[in-house]
Amino acid sequence: MCDQHDKGQHDKEHDENGVHRRDLLKGGVAVGAALAAGAATGTAAGTARAAADPYAPPEKGALPETGFKLNHGRAALVVTDPQIDFLSPKGVTWGVVGASVEQHGTVNNIKRLLDAAKARDMTVVISPHYYYPTDHGWSFGGPLEKLMHAIGMFDRSSAYDVTGFDNSGADFMPEYKDQIMDGKTIICSPHKVYGPEANDLALQLRKARIDQVILAGMSANLCVESHLRELLEQGFEVAVVKDATAAAMLPEGDGYLAALTNFRYIANALWSTDEAVAEMKGKA
Repeated sequence: MCDQHDKGQHDKEHDENGVHRRDLLKGGVAVGAALAAGAATGTAAGTARAAADPYAPPEKGALPETGFKLNHGRAALVVTDPQIDFLSPKGVTWGVVGASVEQHGTVNNIKRLLDAAKARDMTVVISPHYYYPTDHGWSFGGPLEKLMHAIGMFDRSSAYDVTGFDNSGADFMPEYKDQIMDGKTIICSPHKVYGPEANDLALQLRKARIDQVILAGMSANLCVESHLRELLEQGFEVAVVKDATAAAMLPEGDGYLAALTNFRYIANALWSTDEAVAEMKGKA
């Protein structure tokens, strides 16, 4: 009886192709050991690179290329929160995001993306962030939600009244206003926390027959990453432009570094602004 049980167990441990599960486990252990050995070997060099530039890509990544190819007829530039409160020294968050914005040249890089998209007649979509007086009546929120409400970030007088909106923290950066307000750019309803689940971004993209997104804007580990994740879940291909975003640097952590790691893990492509502009200028 024991022999029969052992034989049955032995059969279960083989897949339909005859591969023994224990062999697979052994193989996995071997691969893991090899990766660990490689990581150990490169620790000193990696530490030196991180000290010189904590945002530098690894010399040799472990993840495969996705094969992402931009199809101009199916692609849109999506910019999250290109607003004064995030990108201007006049904005309420400049004290925590300003150094990152300046380091990456974020304001100018977003402008370069807009210029390239408009020159190519590519669909441009803005996903803005607004808070109305009633939003301040929410009963709960995360730490950053609490902070945003407390400092009046992205505040507007109402959804139907633009009194005081012009040049306020919720307004678009003056560098971008001509392009955003050209009558062709799609301006979505506002997102309210970080991702686009509460606005009409996915609908607008689908109605324009868009399934590829070039993603930029503010801020890296919050709205950009949240938009990336939701768009991927909705079946879009997404290329993130890594120097057309920035993030807060706080004792709790460097938001840009946190986002960059996840961009490398999950985005279909991770480009510099130079690379993104070249792709947009390329052949249709």
